[in-house]
Amino acid sequence: MQITKLFRKFDELQKLYGEKNLDSIYGCGQTNNPKLCFVFMNPTARNISSDKKWKGLKAPWISTKNIWNMFYQLGLFDKKFIEEINSKKPNDWNYEFVEFVYQKVKDKSIYITNLSKATQTDAKPLSNNVFEAYLDLFFEEIDIIKPKTIISFGNQVSSVLLNKNIKVSEYRKKNEKLTIKGSDYKVYPVYYPVGQGMRNIKKAKEDLNWIIKKI
Repeated sequence: MQITKLFRKFDELQKLYGEKNLDSIYGCGQTNNPKLCFVFMNPTARNISSDKKWKGLKAPWISTKNIWNMFYQLGLFDKKFIEEINSKKPNDWNYEFVEFVYQKVKDKSIYITNLSKATQTDAKPLSNNVFEAYLDLFFEEIDIIKPKTIISFGNQVSSVLLNKNIKVSEYRKKNEKLTIKGSDYKVYPVYYPVGQGMRNIKKAKEDLNWIIKKI
């Protein structure tokens, strides 16, 4: 479910760009040609797997609810799955439950990752240079998993990833081509659906529904 050979390099960048007392969070899910690859910004300490004492999977959105509820509303997961997530407090997420959650992600042919794996204490904005520092490793990550469709969340992530100024409001239901080592990938920039981006959650869901049905 994870590309372990990249962990050491991600951890080296964590020392440079992340909180020193937290661990990197790595992409997780279907690593063999997934239908969907969701690319978010960067992890924060809200994810309990960023704790150095955590010995299980260190994967995106562990111990949170908003993203999983959005995935459920998009029809990606069933009612029983989301009820189990919503019934748990952050500290209820044990190693076994995290394995269960990400097995479901894998079974749905989804890979979830962040452009930057540099875990921060909070959701304060990062400068472009932090995301750019991760680009080569991110491209290596994509080249390994070879997703059919990439969804990049937010203006900043989409702009850094595609190396051009992206306004997601102008890219609704549109994609850009990303070429990595001779392979072309479709990238759909979409509104960021959490935090301050919650004000655009309706538009994000509308566009995600359209993309999911299209593929």
